[in-house]
Amino acid sequence: VYRGSVKDFQGFDANQDAEALYNAMKGFGSDKEAILDLITSRSNKQRVEICQAYKSLYGKDLIADLKYELTGKFERLIVSLMRPPAYGDAKEIKDAISGVGTDEKCLIEILASRTNQEIHDLVAAYKDAYERDLEADIVGDTSGHFKKMLVVLLQGAREEDDVVSEDLVEQDAKDLLEAGELKWGTDEAQFIYILGRRSRQHLRLVFDEYLKIAGKPIERSIRGELSGDFEKLMLAVVKCIRSRAEYFAERLYKAMKGLGTRDNTLIRIMVSRSEIDMLDIREVFRTKYEKSLYNMIKEDTSGEYKKALLKLCGGDDDAAGEFFPEAAQVAYRMWELSAVKVELRGTVQPAGDFNDDGDAQVLRKAMKGLGTDEGAIIEVVTKRSNAQRQQILKAYKAHYGRDLMADLKSELSGSLAKLILGLMLTPAQYDAKQLRKAVEGAGTDESVLIEIMATRNNQEIRAINEAYQEAYHKSLEDDLSSDTSGHFKRILVSLALGNRDEGPENLTQAHEDAKKLADVSSNDSSDSLETRFLSILCTRSYPHLRRVFQEFIKMTNHDVEHAIKKRMSGDVRDAFVAIVRSVKNKPAFFADKLYKSMKGAGTDERTLTRIMISRSEIDLFNIRGEFVDLFDKSLHHMIEKDTSGDYRKALLVLCGGED
Repeated sequence: VYRGSVKDFQGFDANQDAEALYNAMKGFGSDKEAILDLITSRSNKQRVEICQAYKSLYGKDLIADLKYELTGKFERLIVSLMRPPAYGDAKEIKDAISGVGTDEKCLIEILASRTNQEIHDLVAAYKDAYERDLEADIVGDTSGHFKKMLVVLLQGAREEDDVVSEDLVEQDAKDLLEAGELKWGTDEAQFIYILGRRSRQHLRLVFDEYLKIAGKPIERSIRGELSGDFEKLMLAVVKCIRSRAEYFAERLYKAMKGLGTRDNTLIRIMVSRSEIDMLDIREVFRTKYEKSLYNMIKEDTSGEYKKALLKLCGGDDDAAGEFFPEAAQVAYRMWELSAVKVELRGTVQPAGDFNDDGDAQVLRKAMKGLGTDEGAIIEVVTKRSNAQRQQILKAYKAHYGRDLMADLKSELSGSLAKLILGLMLTPAQYDAKQLRKAVEGAGTDESVLIEIMATRNNQEIRAINEAYQEAYHKSLEDDLSSDTSGHFKRILVSLALGNRDEGPENLTQAHEDAKKLADVSSNDSSDSLETRFLSILCTRSYPHLRRVFQEFIKMTNHDVEHAIKKRMSGDVRDAFVAIVRSVKNKPAFFADKLYKSMKGAGTDERTLTRIMISRSEIDLFNIRGEFVDLFDKSLHHMIEKDTSGDYRKALLVLCGGED
């Protein structure tokens, strides 16, 4: 099935088009609208024929005339469209290695993503255009393991056999683990050999097997074991093996997000993928970034340049509201990965040489007399487990006849006080307090209610109920019921019972559940869409729900999260999305919330503090890994950049390390 956005123009006449372009450029000025309309609506093969016809009719070089008449980014885009794909890639690589410095990102993008045949065509085109050997030029301009992997990719010799040996899959996964995680130092040659030669189908299975035996995705190991341009190249290879469309969607998003636009990247991808997989890229882009590629281009570019890019894009998926097979495949792969058992790890461990009396004395000394030694308080409180902190509370009372919480409250202030006092509460007491704050006073903080209720397990929910009753002499269910309404209230009340099934998946039941979620035709008001989602998402076990979501994708070609966003709104939508994301990958859910709490102007310190406290002994180590995977920067780095003073010091201790 053709998945490009640009197709052969019906009724094509090369001479007629050549004449139209000549007329658009003759005389004073040029008709840019006519040029972009014509060139973006012809396939590359047809554009090459137009170039030949133009030379025959006028004895002139069309590309030279376009360069003369047009300027800036628009000129670069139009001229790029006129070159055959292999010659376009050759020009990009020549520019990347010419002059001072090397554009490694361009080399990585092209050589990691092209098929064997495309690589062979590129090498031949480079030789023809520049009378030089591409491999020799790259060897002369790069170094180390980065150079070695580029040379391997330049051979265009990746295996293409779809028949996969299970034994070899297991062996390759084991060899990669032993070459990196289990080795003092790293055997880079093993990574180069396996990732540079094995077939795409084989490597996808190797990555799945690696996740099972290593307890982490191959990408995370590459980040930990490799560095610099070599690391970036290997990550690009892995991403392209998994899904080229997803790789290019990510590259396009990064080219346009934030201040400024990386126009060279944007032009290169929009031109090179317009007749290959632009429709797939658009679908994945819409699913991953919750906005269409079309709209992002529209917001980020201007003039004829924008018009031409939008023509290459080929349509607005926000307007269509569709969800397609490539995006479904990406979603399905993510569900399969989430089903693999990964050990959850906190960053705060019990102190080995723990002495509750000694710690109580240190804290008392830190708060006694004039001034407060915040550093000593941070050192003790952040480096003890919650169970040890409870022992310190008792020792402090026994030793000094004073309430440690009250003393801390009087001595500390601001964000640091909230963080330290939160750490001194038990997890259930802390969650109960956050829920109470969310419902008391004017207005309700629905996001806090959703975050806590959607992510806690049965045991945690029951402990929260007890702590809430003890602290506020009211039941949590009553406060949730009086402060919320409608389907949202019903979702929260259901979750507050802490009665989620804890058994394994049931394939037959999962199929039936997926059918219920997919059914949009029911007219029975007692069986509304929200009621059906509630009865399944709030009661079924996590392993079972993962299977339900996989069945849903098979059945509808839709991801369940996409369906929720399309069919629901407000707090009900947000609650169901939070449950789905928590089931899919809880550390990734919290990584996303942490990122959003710090990105842009200002910091949402309440969210940052709440998550750092509540996850520090459960899965903060895993959250750190997901943070790097999702945002290409470490949680430690972002905290360091976005906070200050003693609050920052305490957060960084809880974070537990730089990734």
